[in-house]
Amino acid sequence: MPPAPGDRDARREDVSETVFQVLADKGFGGLTLRAVAAAMGVSTGMLMHYFPTKRALITHALDLLEKRTAERPRRARPAAGLATVRAMLLDILPLTPSDTARNRIWVGSWDLSLADDDLAADQAGRYTRLRSTLRPHLEAARDLGELPGDTDPEQLAATVVAFTHGLVVQALFDPARFPEETQTAMLDDFLASTARPDRLHGGPGSHPPGLRDVRTTEHGQN
Repeated sequence: MPPAPGDRDARREDVSETVFQVLADKGFGGLTLRAVAAAMGVSTGMLMHYFPTKRALITHALDLLEKRTAERPRRARPAAGLATVRAMLLDILPLTPSDTARNRIWVGSWDLSLADDDLAADQAGRYTRLRSTLRPHLEAARDLGELPGDTDPEQLAATVVAFTHGLVVQALFDPARFPEETQTAMLDDFLASTARPDRLHGGPGSHPPGLRDVRTTEHGQN
């Protein structure tokens, strides 16, 4: 018998917590109806009232992961332009154990998404949304003169995301080679390569301060 409507909402929250727990412990490869049911101490049949197929479970897990990612603590946005872009990208990198765990789950989901057209479209949508959140700050950096006047914010947002997620993958597979300070330095060097040299290094009319001057502002702001 399916659960009553009121019970269903409360139960679904319990299911969501367990799904995230299984994801953290076993990744997407270990996310099955049987694994979630066992972690909850219920039957697979009961769980199928919420997720009739494994694909429905995976879709819910991806939506839940996106929600948890969006709700995680963020660094303060220190100033308009590149300083805010830097803070946003630091929030993505695997600099802490929780950031590393979240990124491992995301990377583990890619194989599933590549094998399913609908999941692939959802993943492409997530990248589109990420680029769209960066674009206004890159536009601000261009308008402030931190970036060259002919900068295309849309194209630069794609380049920034490609660099950042490439660094994420390297750091996950070789954490000893890419500790926090190395990831941060590489990000700063990358952003410096996009900026106008006279604005980055304190030339005439330089404002705000160079990226290296704000490198320490994010500590303690998670």
